[in-house]
Amino acid sequence: MFSYTIPVWVQSLFPSVTWKVKTTRPVVYLTFDDGPHPEITPWVLEQLQTYNAKATFFCVGDNVHKFPQTYRQVLEAGHRTGNHTYHHLKGWKTPVDIYLEDIRLCSEKVDSDLFRPPYGKITPAQINQLKSRFQVVMWDIMTFDFDVSIIPAKALSIILPRIRAGSVIVFHDSEKAERNMKVMLPQLLEFCKQKGYTFETL
Repeated sequence: MFSYTIPVWVQSLFPSVTWKVKTTRPVVYLTFDDGPHPEITPWVLEQLQTYNAKATFFCVGDNVHKFPQTYRQVLEAGHRTGNHTYHHLKGWKTPVDIYLEDIRLCSEKVDSDLFRPPYGKITPAQINQLKSRFQVVMWDIMTFDFDVSIIPAKALSIILPRIRAGSVIVFHDSEKAERNMKVMLPQLLEFCKQKGYTFETL
């Protein structure tokens, strides 16, 4: 069973972390993890431009190093970027000092005060070290586009009715997610447009 949304009781355990944005305006926050990718990220940018949508891209430092032109495309299109570690580390399995150093390395490539932990896995000790320098961003809606076992239409039937003002929605501009994301993103953009939502950066 996929948990497309994060229960309120889980969110309450980490009050210093951003799960969604408190707002009454009809705005949602699209985010993309694990890029940039030289072919997939430009496709995402085209979709966003079609809907006059802005988004936040949580970038892996090593990918920014490999594909600096693609990273510049994201910024030049008016989107925002965030730190996603340099090597896509899993916080639960990484000592605090090594984790923080990997984030520092990513900061040399990604100038941002936003941070999202890969896999959403981060310890309280790591959060405490980071929260003075970063806004630690999680989500309230996960698309699971990276999971090859999901059926996009079924996933959307669960996700779309749960979108609310201030929702932070996660997609991935990665090879693993490409097939599902290319089906789901245009439909989600169209749904939100029809409901009167706009898309802003965090």
